[in-house]
Amino acid sequence: MKQRFMVVAAAMALFVFGSAMGAENLKSGPQVGEEIPGAFHPLNITGDSAGHAHCLVCENGSHPVAMVFARDVSQPLASLVKKLDEATDQHKDAKMGSFVVVCSADEDAITKELKGLAESQGIQHTVLSLWDDQNGPPDYKVAKEADVTVVLYTKMQVKANYAFKKGELKDDDIDRIVKDISKILPDRG
Repeated sequence: MKQRFMVVAAAMALFVFGSAMGAENLKSGPQVGEEIPGAFHPLNITGDSAGHAHCLVCENGSHPVAMVFARDVSQPLASLVKKLDEATDQHKDAKMGSFVVVCSADEDAITKELKGLAESQGIQHTVLSLWDDQNGPPDYKVAKEADVTVVLYTKMQVKANYAFKKGELKDDDIDRIVKDISKILPDRG
């Protein structure tokens, strides 16, 4: 009986550990150490180029950037965008940029949701945009299982990457992402 209990306990531990590892190991978008694949032109919903397809990678150049790919507009995404917007404002001396690309073929609905998000959250510095294919820009390799992918990069090189399945992005994750913005900022020393 004791041996059976040990086997069941070990199996449960492996299941829980395996589930946690699966979430941590979701790869989506350019990975740490890789270079940003290059230009793509999403439809900008907010920002200086609102209403036009415009390359936000090109606009930000070698400056520090928080780039987010999302499948839809959700409350966790709204919380993330609000914090990224605040960080972008706080680090404007470093010319930090941030943008969100929602990957969806439903242009009318997503445009309305992004405008609502910008208004309700008071988003001033983070550009909200739309890519009209749920797979995202091909060279960026956004995983189908990823509901939200966050890439922090500077000088076109990825310094941090986070990927979350639907329902996984939590406040602690958002705080960790914002804390890791320090990885893309110029050294103050």
